Amino acid sequence: MKVLEVPRRPDFIHHQRSPILDVMREIVFGAEDGMVSTVGSLTGIAAATSNPFTVILAGFVIVAVESISMGVGAYLSTKSASEVDQRKLAEERLELEKYPEAELQELVEMYIKDGWPADTARHMADVASRNKDLFLKEMAYRELGIDEDRPENAAKAGLFMFISYVIGGAIPMLPYLFLPVGTAIMTSLVVTFMGLFTLGALTTKFTKRSWWKAGLEMLGVASVAAVVGYVIGQAADRYLSLP
Repeated sequence: MKVLEVPRRPDFIHHQRSPILDVMREIVFGAEDGMVSTVGSLTGIAAATSNPFTVILAGFVIVAVESISMGVGAYLSTKSASEVDQRKLAEERLELEKYPEAELQELVEMYIKDGWPADTARHMADVASRNKDLFLKEMAYRELGIDEDRPENAAKAGLFMFISYVIGGAIPMLPYLFLPVGTAIMTSLVVTFMGLFTLGALTTKFTKRSWWKAGLEMLGVASVAAVVGYVIGQAADRYLSLP
């Protein structure tokens, strides 16, 4: 049978094979949290102490500890979720072996619920049930919401979260390495806000949203931490008389 070639749009996201798509969550989360956590902390510390050594040391400690923590957290959470999915698949495989007729009827009902005609649903389920791997794959997707073709990679998630956090955290730190604390505070805020806006705008390569709306959204939501850090630092400097 001749297979018809269907015209495709290569710029459609579901036709793309970019490795970034699989770790988009980790990249955005890590970079955003790296910028926000670091700028919020450094702004508060700088406003309260005006000590360049204290600010820079705190920055390195924050980025080092938090990047490792975020990377390990992403690895463990992804690994745990994957292990839960594997447990579900093992249980489903056992059910298919022990109760094939009940599972077949369940698949038919799920097809019908999705909008397939009853006769077609029965035929599709019958075909799937003749192949153990296909039967499990269909039940995993329809009943459990697990896509066996796209397994989660825990190590990859942890690595990208770590790297993204380090890059994000370095942005608000750089001004303190080269400028006096008073000047570095505002400079750090400005470059961080620019970084947040840019991060939001870059996501539109895949989301196809308006770049300036996405940038402003990221900037507006994330910049709250910097303001809070600055206010706390000013309050500490005024009422606690920190050196």
